[in-house]
Amino acid sequence: MKNRRSALVTGGCGFIGANFVSLILQACPEWRVINLDKLTYAGNLQNLQGIEEDERYRFVKADICDSARVEELFKEERIDTVVHFAAESHVDRSILGPAEFIQTNIIGTFALLEAARKSWQSDSWQGPEPCFLHVSTDEVYGSLGDTGYFTESTPFDPRSPYSASKASSDHLVSAYFHTYGLPVRITNCSNNYGPYQFPEKLIPLIFNNSMHGKSLPVYGDGKNIRDWLYVEDHCEAIVEVLKNGENGKSYNIGGNNEKQNIEVVTLICDILDRKIGLPESGKPRRSLITYVADRLGHDRRYAIDATRIREELGWEPKMTFERGIEKTIDWYLANQEWVANIVDGSYQKYYQEMYEAE
Repeated sequence: MKNRRSALVTGGCGFIGANFVSLILQACPEWRVINLDKLTYAGNLQNLQGIEEDERYRFVKADICDSARVEELFKEERIDTVVHFAAESHVDRSILGPAEFIQTNIIGTFALLEAARKSWQSDSWQGPEPCFLHVSTDEVYGSLGDTGYFTESTPFDPRSPYSASKASSDHLVSAYFHTYGLPVRITNCSNNYGPYQFPEKLIPLIFNNSMHGKSLPVYGDGKNIRDWLYVEDHCEAIVEVLKNGENGKSYNIGGNNEKQNIEVVTLICDILDRKIGLPESGKPRRSLITYVADRLGHDRRYAIDATRIREELGWEPKMTFERGIEKTIDWYLANQEWVANIVDGSYQKYYQEMYEAE
């Protein structure tokens, strides 16, 4: 893979995407990054404040489903690399309204694949060897029992509209490799956490509710298990797959940190009690935990076998969950204005003002 790259990063204003954009601009000074983001509720330009001053960076507000705009962008920027994060990703939202998930996660991925195929397989293509990296989830594999791990050969068995839409896009990406020879790679990661995660997800939700004395909702018995992956570890793994991965392959990316949901919640409570003291009630934050009706189709356990990426690319997660959650909570404590802007919706006004003419 040649050093010079013109990379289209979709969903680069979201949680993982923003962390990746920051990392790639630091780690690969020879790369140019074009961030394509629709700026839905989960996209936040404030996640990348300061980066817009880098001459190697360009932000484009557009929908990945807009095939004409996507194809135009491929031509404008001579895109040779795609890192595809853009997706509707919240399981609860997919249960309440699956249509957006089908549109963005399947139709949007199709539009990107078509643009890449038309550009890279045209007679006029003279750029470096291209690469289309599709970022997906371990939820496509379904649910595990008390033992076992997801491998890259585990059959897909999605249980929610979200995971079904991601499984569909995974299959579509793979089909473009087998049918058209498009140079694609797929990553399937476990649950991410870290700075800039939208507060609808478990860790920032529990943090924010704990800070304001609100109840801490826990689904079912709280014993559903997830493998937690620090977002910076995930982004570094993606860089390895981009640079050294093999076309047509998928790579599982896990954190080696299996935790029950209730363990995560109580740990956040205890860390906050220790760092900032008990709330006004004088009671430990654990007292705010409230068990609620379980999520429909709630998978019991996810666990990743990341042998392939370790043995073939030499990547392993650096962050233990205990260190990672401390760093994450410290970040949220130091960036409470960012959290408040999300909760009250003012972050949307920030980019609405910037793009009010559109």
